[in-house]
Amino acid sequence: MTLFEKTKKFAKLRGMSLQDVAQKAGLSINAIYKWNRAGYVPSKPSILAVAKVLGVSYEDLTEEEKVDEPQQFDLKAAMKDEDTIMSWQGKPIPPEELEMIRRILDGGK
Repeated sequence: MTLFEKTKKFAKLRGMSLQDVAQKAGLSINAIYKWNRAGYVPSKPSILAVAKVLGVSYEDLTEEEKVDEPQQFDLKAAMKDEDTIMSWQGKPIPPEELEMIRRILDGGK
């Protein structure tokens, strides 16, 4: 199934026309129809915008393999949150060690 066909399928499932999808994605009204032309390759930002409007991933539309990006984690913020459970190798970190880690993260204060 081509990118155009998948986009059309997801739009139909959501009760939208391709023109509606294009406009909501900030593209020209007939932009998605160009995707059906042989040899035409839309830009990644255009595909991402359409995927967002349709509530699907870029990979759902393109069939590219998803590359897992490393997650960003704010350890300092997590350490200050009393509801965050900290563990190491599956075992809870004792409160006294958590306090030591907090002091290190705060610059030894």
